[in-house]
Amino acid sequence: MSQPLIRFGVPDDDALLARLDRETWSHLHAVKPRDEPPYAPFFNERFGPRDHLVADLDGQPVGYVRIGYPTALRANAHVRQIQGLAVADTVRGLGIGRTLVRSAIEHARRQGARRITLRVLGHNLPARRLYETEGFVVEGVLPEEFLLDGAYVDDVLMGQTL
Repeated sequence: MSQPLIRFGVPDDDALLARLDRETWSHLHAVKPRDEPPYAPFFNERFGPRDHLVADLDGQPVGYVRIGYPTALRANAHVRQIQGLAVADTVRGLGIGRTLVRSAIEHARRQGARRITLRVLGHNLPARRLYETEGFVVEGVLPEEFLLDGAYVDDVLMGQTL
């Protein structure tokens, strides 16, 4: 298998990334209900193509990571936040998620960020292990923050200094 090419998103990725999002939807990581038609565009006013790093494998998008600011406040403009990560089921376990996380960290450094953070559901152990092995530490827990599929789930805040 070849290594994925990591690139910025482009407007033409909209439909492909939207489909990837729908195909990978799960209460393991999603706090909103499954999208139903008619589908909203993937890119919007808040998150455009350049807010996404896309993993291409053999010329096809197979994953993305969304990087944004945690708030609109100037006082924490030095922080970036991973606000979405998806990898196609067909390529899970091949290191694409790890490559995307590493790319997000490097992108945040190039932008001059001093910290990078994320939120992950407490029961999403594979994602938590990935983030921990890439240097993220638990910085807080909001117990039973979400009710998903009949169960209360913690919201785990993680971060690292760059």
